[in-house]
Amino acid sequence: MNELELKYGCNPNQKPSKIFMKDNGELPIKVLNGKPGYINFLDAFNSWQLVKELKAATGLPAAASFKHVSPAGAAVATELSDTLKKIYFVDDLKLSPLASAYAKARGADRMSSYGDWAALSDICDAETATLLKREVSDGIIAPGYTDEALEILKSKKKGNYPIVQIDPDYVPAEKEYKDVFGITFEQGRNELKIDDEMLSNMVTENKSLTDEAKRDLKIALITLKYTQSNSVCYAKNGQAIGVGAGQQSRIHCTRLAGNKADIWYLRQHPKVLGLQFVDNIRRPDRDNTIDVYISEDHDDVLAEGVWQQFFKVKPEILSAEEKKEWLKTFSGVSLGSDAFFPFGDNIERAKRSGVEFIAQPGGSIRDDNVIDTCNKYGIAMCFTGIRLFHH
Repeated sequence: MNELELKYGCNPNQKPSKIFMKDNGELPIKVLNGKPGYINFLDAFNSWQLVKELKAATGLPAAASFKHVSPAGAAVATELSDTLKKIYFVDDLKLSPLASAYAKARGADRMSSYGDWAALSDICDAETATLLKREVSDGIIAPGYTDEALEILKSKKKGNYPIVQIDPDYVPAEKEYKDVFGITFEQGRNELKIDDEMLSNMVTENKSLTDEAKRDLKIALITLKYTQSNSVCYAKNGQAIGVGAGQQSRIHCTRLAGNKADIWYLRQHPKVLGLQFVDNIRRPDRDNTIDVYISEDHDDVLAEGVWQQFFKVKPEILSAEEKKEWLKTFSGVSLGSDAFFPFGDNIERAKRSGVEFIAQPGGSIRDDNVIDTCNKYGIAMCFTGIRLFHH
């Protein structure tokens, strides 16, 4: 099969729609269940490239959670602490390494991962399928599925959950084409390999990168390679914890991703961990309630006559001062940027979210100011010399 007809394109009025091989070769995918759409396949092919590269760069099973052609989260398999299991709501499950990777990928930004496209670097096992079954998701791509996993996933969405299998040995053509306004663009594929060598040009006084930092910087940069630009990614513990995608200015990327990283860390605050939800609360409602409780809009869920909808017991307010003090303990975070930082204000904002390690291309006329700002805080920064724009 070298083409697959789709229901419609990005929007219902955009017909006809299909995916196909220009060289009349075979499509490298099989649809095992459901009917993936145009945007589903855009997410599927971008997310598959991401997890495949994460696996190659780290040697660990990898997973991603995609929304609108950018990752809400990406991660590799590392052991989860009891706290992380709790904030990812998987403390009641048996987790394989692959399931742990997906729990982390989805847990980075559970609000944004609602209705995600999931990608796995390895054959989907029953543990990962069981985790995914109870989440709101629009589909999955993986190089294969165990019989048990396939049976579990086919039960989602009343039997209509899109399941795509991709040939892991598929190698795309060296050139890519894209039509915009009836005009065809051509470019060479971005085959750039992100590895430890790319992190070797240390430009700050602190030239120390831990093995964990190197792993997390590679995760951040590979995530950015498949994130709509401009983009910045914070990473810690083998996962992205904040992705800022598609912003017009670098500082807005840094702020957006930093705010997401802060929420990730604030969810580990004892007051948040101690929230007692009503028994019948839906998972998306619980995730939304946590974000509102952490934010300055907490009155929306703690007002009299309202909190009973969500909580068994009315929680204490998590004050601005308590949040500030908690965030002061945030540390060991790695930060990647898909293009150079033009001003030191990005470093100032990154420092507030526990950033200690940075990888960015360099090349700004104000590189000296950015380096000096890093030196002020003892941050270790390397220049990769490589831009990672993705459009």
